[in-house]
Amino acid sequence: MAFAVFQFLWVCNDYLVALVFLGGTRDVRVMTINLAELIGQHGQDWHLLTAGAFITMVLPMVVFFALQHFFVRGMTAGSVNA
Repeated sequence: MAFAVFQFLWVCNDYLVALVFLGGTRDVRVMTINLAELIGQHGQDWHLLTAGAFITMVLPMVVFFALQHFFVRGMTAGSVNA
């Protein structure tokens, strides 16, 4: 289960897979690719970028906190009890 949490968080932020499988058209882009384009040509609109970054962090945080028990159990599975 700990591996599943890591895998979900890793795949959720993967730009290349989303770009290759969904294509580059505007109607099928995922949120992370749209967020990368919010920076703009000269780096303006930082208020939109930070708001969008917060929105894209909500789903991975919900998954992590929902599965936190399994994550901690997986991390401490190899520890030695004294």
